[in-house]
Amino acid sequence: MGFFSRRSKKQQDKQEDFTLDVYKDLDKNIYNLKVMLEEPNDLVIREFTAGHTDHKCALVFMDGLVDKNLINDNILKNLQVMAEWKELPSSNTKLFHDIKQELVSISDVSTGKNLDDVSNALLYGSAILYVDGVRKAIIADVKGWETRSIDQPPSETIIRGPREGFIENFRTNMVMIRRYIRDPNLRFKTYDVGRRSKKKLALTYVDGIIHPDLLKEVKRRLSSIDMDSAPESGYIEQWIEDSFLSPFPQMMNTERPDAVAESLLEGKFAIILDGTPFVLIAPATIGNTLQAPEDYYERWWIGTGLRMLRYLAAFLAMFAPALYIALTSYHQGMIPTKLAFSIAATREGVPFPSVVEAFLMGFTMELLREASVRLPKAIGQTIGIIGGLVIGEAAVNAGVVSPIMVIVVALTAIASFCVPAYSVAISFRVLRFGVMIAAAILGLYGIILAYIMINIHIVNLKSIGVPYSSPYAPTFIRDWKDLVFRAPIPVLTKRPGYLLPNDKKSADKKGR
Repeated sequence: MGFFSRRSKKQQDKQEDFTLDVYKDLDKNIYNLKVMLEEPNDLVIREFTAGHTDHKCALVFMDGLVDKNLINDNILKNLQVMAEWKELPSSNTKLFHDIKQELVSISDVSTGKNLDDVSNALLYGSAILYVDGVRKAIIADVKGWETRSIDQPPSETIIRGPREGFIENFRTNMVMIRRYIRDPNLRFKTYDVGRRSKKKLALTYVDGIIHPDLLKEVKRRLSSIDMDSAPESGYIEQWIEDSFLSPFPQMMNTERPDAVAESLLEGKFAIILDGTPFVLIAPATIGNTLQAPEDYYERWWIGTGLRMLRYLAAFLAMFAPALYIALTSYHQGMIPTKLAFSIAATREGVPFPSVVEAFLMGFTMELLREASVRLPKAIGQTIGIIGGLVIGEAAVNAGVVSPIMVIVVALTAIASFCVPAYSVAISFRVLRFGVMIAAAILGLYGIILAYIMINIHIVNLKSIGVPYSSPYAPTFIRDWKDLVFRAPIPVLTKRPGYLLPNDKKSADKKGR
């Protein structure tokens, strides 16, 4: 117990060090910084004298987080080689002011007054300049770590449309949104998330379109976040969502800046987190889960056909195995005679009832899907295809399952791939097993009861206070022209009514 109490005391002392003010003594400031960070190998401290004076200075930065060319050319060279003073500074304070205003050639320069300001900036890629005898430090933004280049989003491929996606760089993602929305009313409200990680988070919206109550509510939820670290936007989503018990995602995530831009123009908001390419969009509705950006890039009748195909695929992904179980176990009379004889012939010799068949094949397909995702890309696709063919063929030849069951499971798997949002497809896959159990117990009546229960849950679910079932319930008939049916672009002149936007008319006639 004594060990833990001593450790706790040490941590408490270190926590107090974070709020210490910057001292006049340069050596003491450097010592405090070393103690706080425990002198890591990537901490670089460059001590020097400013120009032709005898004033001591120190430049501190973390190796790997900064652009050294910026530091050498725009800070050190100016202070050591190119500094030609018109007159020697009369005091340390005057020297500090001259350095900040004239010699540090960095666009983003600020002042830190305590160890908390200095440490946060240092660990986020800034360089800290101390001047002996001054109770402040100059913070210069010289970020320069390695980042992934902008490329097509691997999780949201389309045939027609922009080929660029978000990356892990916070500023780059903000710039990509600004390129799509060049409106002075576009807002980015920044938060620091994580008591330890202190990662940057930006709430993005278009002022004048988003409803004030919706904006107020999301700001309240973001301000309530209290966690050590948020490595991915999924942490933020789970913290601020309305119901953590629901299988349905109440916020959409995307890697596409065009999808974010169109959502902002509808009256929604987006959340950008540093370190992840997945941006959150909310409020979300059940109708949004089956829409894709490509619906608007093709002609209206093609977009409508694709949406109808996705609705059919979503139905098959959730109910196809359950319908097979119900019809073969309870309602054989509803199957056409020739088809019933064919199914009976293929099931001859199968030792398991249809529900056990369905669970065995469904569970096998989920194993293959997970394996193909976790394995390296070159191997994963091969394992998924070969594994499915080999296991299906071997199961039929062994008499464990019937050929018709393999067809049903394969059709279900293909249908689930048609759902654009991966998180929504997972929800359908989970619910499918529940519907299969209901079909095994009560047949078609069980399927109907499960369908009613799912709809009751969706109607009661909310996304940041907005009904998840909108615009079905509550009913907004005008919004139905961009739901299952996608009307021609010139007809879509109003933003979604269920979001209650301040500016109801779409200026570009593209309000989705």
